[in-house]
Amino acid sequence: MSVSCKWWWGPAAALLAFGPGCAHHGASQQDDAQQVVQEYRLAKEDVVEVSVWKEPELSRTVPVRPDGKITLPLLGDVPAEGLTPGQLEKTVQDKLSPLVRDPRVTVIVHDVNGSRIYVTGMVTRPGAFPLRSHMTVLQALAMAGGLAEFADRGEITVLHADGSRHVVTYDDLVNGKVRRQLSAGDTVVVP
Repeated sequence: MSVSCKWWWGPAAALLAFGPGCAHHGASQQDDAQQVVQEYRLAKEDVVEVSVWKEPELSRTVPVRPDGKITLPLLGDVPAEGLTPGQLEKTVQDKLSPLVRDPRVTVIVHDVNGSRIYVTGMVTRPGAFPLRSHMTVLQALAMAGGLAEFADRGEITVLHADGSRHVVTYDDLVNGKVRRQLSAGDTVVVP
């Protein structure tokens, strides 16, 4: 007897719908890998609030400077770029431990200004755009106002910050055949 997931079975069937017998057909491992959410890492120009519990004179809201550091009372310069908020909390807490009894540190990201992607070439508004979570090439092109009239729809190049590159077609992007995710520093070039 095979089990089929039908909603008329009631609430128990809804639980079965998430079991292996009712998995989405056609879902690829690549789609699953793209859905993994990475914890946010601080970038230059981000603004963070570093709060030390019961120590208001040590708490500050500061930008991540162009050199990737923040400046805090008692500690001076503290590297922040590339760290997650949790890692920065631990770093500040460890540095404060010899100076303050039992420091409790919280880091809140106020402004995300550093993570950017770039769209250049034959688009309506080329430029730098803030990277939003799960941004695709098609979404980046939309932020840039779409393709210009004489753009080459067949050879859109994605230059990744790590040095790799991928060529995609506009039709594949629109038809959902390619859902390439962008990362901070990536550049989309439309010839």
